[in-house]
Amino acid sequence: MDAVAKGDSPLEMYRALVGIGVVCGLLIVSVFQGTKPIIEANKAAALERAIFQVLPAAKQSKTFAATDDGFKLLEGPATGPLVFGGYAEDGSLVGLAIPAAGMGYADTIRILYGYSFEAHAIVGMVVLESKETPGLGDKIASDPGFQANFEALDVSLSADGSAPVHAVAAVKHGTKSNPWQLDSITGATISSKAVAAMLRESTTTWIPKVEKHKADFMNPGGAK
Repeated sequence: MDAVAKGDSPLEMYRALVGIGVVCGLLIVSVFQGTKPIIEANKAAALERAIFQVLPAAKQSKTFAATDDGFKLLEGPATGPLVFGGYAEDGSLVGLAIPAAGMGYADTIRILYGYSFEAHAIVGMVVLESKETPGLGDKIASDPGFQANFEALDVSLSADGSAPVHAVAAVKHGTKSNPWQLDSITGATISSKAVAAMLRESTTTWIPKVEKHKADFMNPGGAK
């Protein structure tokens, strides 16, 4: 018993480990709290850039919250799904930027796409978040051929306005023959199909609603 020093006792070792754990925990929380505003500001800046990428003719944007009765200009904390109106310098509506997300090959892919009321089409797409395979699946964000799909991707509605006439669909590279199809990336079929699937689901949900409530976006007040 005399050979065991007091500082080496199990109780003292336990206390030391608990102390180290508490200190490390406090440091982690402090770093998280300290960097959270920076992270949120960077995300907001990236989102703003993405809005103008998917709606190139827009010079200003406004944020809208979806409600049961349509859309309202966001004036406080977000409480529901958001869409973003893009406006020209004279205040006229250019289109909407709409978020969408879905499971890719590796993890959830988050995108933002631009919708033109005039063309009844998707006119731009930006990948906001992706962990797809480097050099393959991640090409959905940069491949010129794949990005060309979103210059005028047809999502026009049926006569009753209930759903797109044709569902967005990914096809084998080089076989695209219709304006509602995505020409997939060779070697990244799963990622290409994932983008098509999330756009198919999103446009089926959102395009009928934004078209029905287009007036909500026409004169919502000053730009944010």
